[in-house]
Amino acid sequence: MLASKWVYLVVCALRNGRQRNGALARKLEGITPKMLTQTLRVLERDGLVRREVYPVIPPRVEYELTELGLNLAGLLTQIRSWAEQHAPDIKDARARAIAGNEVDWAA
Repeated sequence: MLASKWVYLVVCALRNGRQRNGALARKLEGITPKMLTQTLRVLERDGLVRREVYPVIPPRVEYELTELGLNLAGLLTQIRSWAEQHAPDIKDARARAIAGNEVDWAA
């Protein structure tokens, strides 16, 4: 579940507080309505997202991170920071591997 790019992006989008489905869809460029719904259901099932339905017409549904989800968001922020800090090192290693024909990563 955590390997999904959409899980990462939805958790990051919800980091700043509760949001409605439409607001999430606008923030997550490229996500289909079906994928957004599936991702939110998985996150809700696993206790990372809380879904609140308001008894109004038309129905209003909002999503927010649970304590567990907020904890995950913190870890994802740390992973992103690590990736940004080490991206040049990774690019250099990749370039050396390709130049030295150590591994054919392009294949």
